[in-house]
Amino acid sequence: MTFGPFQSTLHVVECIMAPAPLKILIVEDEVKVARFLRRGLEGEGYAVDTAADGVTGEQKVRTNSFDLLILDVLLPHKNGFDVLRDLRTDGIVLPVLMLTARSSTEDIVSGLDSGADDYLTKPFSFDELLARVRSMLRRSASRTELRVADLVLDTVSRKAQRTGRTIELTTREYTLLEYFMRNEGKLVNRQQLARDVWGYDFDPGTNIVDVYVNHLRKKIDAGFPSRLLHTERGQGYVLEHRPGVK
Repeated sequence: MTFGPFQSTLHVVECIMAPAPLKILIVEDEVKVARFLRRGLEGEGYAVDTAADGVTGEQKVRTNSFDLLILDVLLPHKNGFDVLRDLRTDGIVLPVLMLTARSSTEDIVSGLDSGADDYLTKPFSFDELLARVRSMLRRSASRTELRVADLVLDTVSRKAQRTGRTIELTTREYTLLEYFMRNEGKLVNRQQLARDVWGYDFDPGTNIVDVYVNHLRKKIDAGFPSRLLHTERGQGYVLEHRPGVK
């Protein structure tokens, strides 16, 4: 298929603004199972990360933003029940599908009591797991909380918090922050911000975008141990957690 100049431009814009794939973390110490799940889920269009032990998996959840956690029970260093219980205690609310070879009622109840949203016993078919994943992601889409690392935004109250500290935002700052959080990890240029946050009638030749981004950066990054809003010189901005960047 060939595109005329106008069609080609639209195609490029659509590609740039395509929604980021939903992100899934698999915490599973059986290499073959983890590889099988990763390939299958990536084939369905999800972005997938893995961890082979409970401690590493928990750390990834705490320092990154995932849409779903697939968590095995029997893990090295820290079992899945304890990982999930500690995450829930600290208010981390992402949906969790637990995997285990245990099928007793007591084990299933233990998993659900720890905060699991669903439970799947091994062996299982990939189609069954995929159906559970899709169902859980549909349910979680109605949730009103956005999270990037320790930054949390409630889209109903329009309140932001980081490490439990409330961040006061103006109406425009809130809109800008919500846009960044919904595009976590994506490079967003000034033209996109001018169009999607300010509207098509906004003049991108002014420096208002940079002014507001700098105001927002001071509010969400200043005084906190790590920086989340990054400038890519000459390209735009990225909101994401970068380990070791302060």
